[in-house]
Amino acid sequence: MLEKTYQPAEIEPRIHQEWEKAEAFKAGRADRKDAETYAIVIPPPNVTGSLHMGHALNNTLQDVLCRFERMRGKDVLWQPGTDHAGIATQMVVERKLASENKTDRRTMGREAFVREVWKWKEESGGTIVNQLKRLGASCDWSRERFTMDEGLSKAVVKVFVELHRAGLIYKDKRLVNWDPKFQTAISDLEVLQPEKRGSFTWVSGDAEKPFDADALAKVLAKDPSGHMYHFRYPLTQAAPGYDKGYIVVATTRPETMLGDSGVAVHPEDARYAALLAAKATVTLPLVGRVIAIVADEYSDPEKGTGAVKITPAHDFNDFEVGKRHDLEKINVLDAFGKINENAPAAYQGMDRFEARRRIVADFDALGLLEKIEPTTHTVPHGDRSGVVIEPWLTDQWYVDAETLAKPAIAAIESGKTQFVPKNWEKTYFEWMRNIQPWCISRQLWWGHQIPAWYGPDGEIFVAHDEDEAQALAAKHYAASPSPGERGDGRGEGQVQGGAAQASAPHPNPLPVRTGRGDVALTRDEDVLDTWFSSALWPFSTMGWPDKTPELTRYYPTSVLVTGFDIIFFWVARMMMMGMHFMKDVPFHDIYIHALVRDEKGQKMSKSKGNVMDPLEIVDKYGADALRFTLAAMAAQGRDIKLAPQRVEGYRNFATKLWNASRFAEMNECVRQRDFDPSKVTATLNRWIVGETERAVAAVTAGLEAYRFNDAAGAAYEFVWGDFCDWYLELIKPILAGDDEQSKQETRACVAWVLDQILKLLHPFMPFITEELWAHMVEHGVKRESILALSQWPVPKGLQSAAADDEIGWVQRVISDVRSVRTEMNVPAGAKIPLIVTGATPVVRERTREHEDTISRLARLESITFAEQAPKGSALIVIGDVTMALPLEGVIDMTAERKRLSKEIDKTEADKTKCEAWLGNEANLAKSPEHVVALNRDRVSEATERIAKLKAALKRIEG
Repeated sequence: MLEKTYQPAEIEPRIHQEWEKAEAFKAGRADRKDAETYAIVIPPPNVTGSLHMGHALNNTLQDVLCRFERMRGKDVLWQPGTDHAGIATQMVVERKLASENKTDRRTMGREAFVREVWKWKEESGGTIVNQLKRLGASCDWSRERFTMDEGLSKAVVKVFVELHRAGLIYKDKRLVNWDPKFQTAISDLEVLQPEKRGSFTWVSGDAEKPFDADALAKVLAKDPSGHMYHFRYPLTQAAPGYDKGYIVVATTRPETMLGDSGVAVHPEDARYAALLAAKATVTLPLVGRVIAIVADEYSDPEKGTGAVKITPAHDFNDFEVGKRHDLEKINVLDAFGKINENAPAAYQGMDRFEARRRIVADFDALGLLEKIEPTTHTVPHGDRSGVVIEPWLTDQWYVDAETLAKPAIAAIESGKTQFVPKNWEKTYFEWMRNIQPWCISRQLWWGHQIPAWYGPDGEIFVAHDEDEAQALAAKHYAASPSPGERGDGRGEGQVQGGAAQASAPHPNPLPVRTGRGDVALTRDEDVLDTWFSSALWPFSTMGWPDKTPELTRYYPTSVLVTGFDIIFFWVARMMMMGMHFMKDVPFHDIYIHALVRDEKGQKMSKSKGNVMDPLEIVDKYGADALRFTLAAMAAQGRDIKLAPQRVEGYRNFATKLWNASRFAEMNECVRQRDFDPSKVTATLNRWIVGETERAVAAVTAGLEAYRFNDAAGAAYEFVWGDFCDWYLELIKPILAGDDEQSKQETRACVAWVLDQILKLLHPFMPFITEELWAHMVEHGVKRESILALSQWPVPKGLQSAAADDEIGWVQRVISDVRSVRTEMNVPAGAKIPLIVTGATPVVRERTREHEDTISRLARLESITFAEQAPKGSALIVIGDVTMALPLEGVIDMTAERKRLSKEIDKTEADKTKCEAWLGNEANLAKSPEHVVALNRDRVSEATERIAKLKAALKRIEG
């Protein structure tokens, strides 16, 4: 007998062990060698990571699909693995070394530090994998991969070398997001954009309020950002038709003016037409450099003064303006964010924010500071370092993403791969059609070291290994009349014929014997962007570049399940690499899920204190409850507003299923080997097998279309509503009766339906369903297979219109009587009569057939027939029949009318107030999304409540 109480903490670990023992999730099972394949590659979580609610949603949805397709008989590969997470892992290990009072990485050296990272990975790097197993993820764990394992490293090197030799990887000097703390370039995904606003205000010409440099310094010491500084740049010489001797520019980063090489104004801005006509220049204050005033549409006449200082080496937009006008790129910051030797001596060595304060004060001393005002603007910060990120001009390795993007764009345009929901195509196309070169080098030690070696003159040799680099160097220097011979090409360091010019030599020389004597080569110290290796994930995890059976069988994969925030960083890059190296798309469908937010619709963050830990939820409610909650709320294109109460509700659903199974067991509802649902004769049984067929069709259709919420909702409504609340209640008289034939058929029907329920719920709630499947056995004999490997139900021809109509009528009568009792505040213990008027012969027959059941479930004293309804009755209309509940004496009818009318008025007033708020554009513009959604929900709830109250009022006769 099942335990009285459902205990997920006891069940889940044991069930997981049974799955592992049965190798239930292994791809390529012998019994499915001829089956259709279904493959998903997991978005590899960071090896440093631990499970958060986004992981829980992402992996739950993948698991639902994999379990569903596995039960449909397919050979399923869910490829697991983790990402080496370059900067995150390096940071974790550096902190660990510091806490253990060990030396820092630069003192211990690269080789020793990397050994420490591998040691940490072996000891602590499997945390998130074990957490995914707790969630029930049915990956083929025997195939787990790591982006730094030997096979994937081999793939990374091959891709780099081949793209380089095809001219698609090259070295160039461009702006990058530079992290002064970690001393590396980082991707846009690793940059946060918090809003900042200052508080200091000053305007020139106010004799009563002179500029106070100390007061500004105090404000900036708290936060250096959040102010707009207006500077006067003197004209080098007067311009005919222009009445001032200067032009005013504004900036939030005064220190960058040391690297200005131009001022831009809009070509149609009449204020500056005379300056453009005169080809005027300004003399850059503090520096003395003469710089041009150029016409460029980047300058917005509606913003500020309409004149923009251009610093190509320190701003991404300015970099593009500089290219258009051939402006000099002057880098005035070093790698640590300090002013370098390209700036005047007075500022060299200063921290960028110290220089900011000093420059503003110096502008005031020269009479060139016009005003300072608070402004709200975003300031890029490193997501892990927490410091302000600098756009910094430096030599890096790049991929020609524009060329690689073309086939990847065509694949989506042709429908070979499709986004679900389809609207995400627009996001993909906008980025891909305006794609910039992809910076793939990082100044880290943990990661795939770039396979490039430098000669003593800076010549670059890209090779698969050191031996090949030696051979390339020997050939090059034997043929060259002198070291350092350069070839032509795009960008600094463009590769030609396997060798290119580097920006600077590197340490750790590798000796090379050539015909001209010993030549020392040095390995490029940089590593590749983590996204470079993960871009190869769909095929590198299957053994590429080797021609493995897995690659032939499972590539392209079936679907990618991921979040919208990495469409650019991962999805697009996998498309590019798959099309280039595999000549095919990496997946046919891309399902983009939404965010998991808190119950108010706010994004979860530690600073807000609204983070929900999925493992704490699992400990409290069980993995099945969390999984079902996430699936049930995963509507396409709609963020999930998650509250613990939701999970608790679905924990109750699991308990309901458990109790229904206990009921079946206690009533000897045992599966019969020869049971045929199409042969049942009892109306109730014909109805429930038909409802089972409908539920199977709805859940199947929902999962096939990635409508997880529809699928989960259909399963929930069938199990809780049709099966538990109705069918099990309606059959109690049969199970307690003396008709053995009906009893035997009903018991077998209960067992059959319960089996179909366990199958339908298994993708969503694998632990409890597997436990019940093993327990609810056929005549005490074990199942032929575990539930995870059983066959998905496909019932057909079981629906009966007659049974649906009859049982639907019974349900309607009971439901409507219950609604009246609730709406009219009838005491729960009061039994009242039901009087049926205008009854047809069919209604009379149904009433007699189901009188006991209706009376029991609706708490009726009796059911009788009459020509007219008594006065003081609440009326129920079902088809052509009117049913009356005499309430005179049970409740105060007059008081009830007043109560209902008053409640209707109050609810309508609340609705009108919310509608007025939503009709105010200012409210919509300034209010957070969750506040707007809350008001919309209130309108919807009020509309529904008003309809119910009016229906209740209408029911009261007279």
